[in-house]
Amino acid sequence: MNIGEFAARSGVSADTLRYYEKIGVLRQIARNASGHRVFDKGDLDWIAFVTRLKDTGMPLAGIREYARLRHQGAATAARRRALLEDHAAALEQRLARAQDSLSLIRAKIAWYQGQEEPL
Repeated sequence: MNIGEFAARSGVSADTLRYYEKIGVLRQIARNASGHRVFDKGDLDWIAFVTRLKDTGMPLAGIREYARLRHQGAATAARRRALLEDHAAALEQRLARAQDSLSLIRAKIAWYQGQEEPL
């Protein structure tokens, strides 16, 4: 699929895809005889994973490092796992803080509900 179709299917803009290729997050994108990028299902799976990492707060530097290691192959599996474990731990901490904040907000809402005059 071409970059426009890939952007539509992945939800990632063509400009972002070009940037990801430039910085090494997307590597070895096939090109047709005219030099246009040709994406495949594996590229779609990869960008979906990259999007999840980004959506869960992994910094772009971490995503680039993960992509660099992935490109190096199976010998880097332990290091990639460690990156994901660190990211998961940070995400769990943020989720716990968010849950605590949500509880406090709900308590404040309940307090306001008790202060409202009946109609």
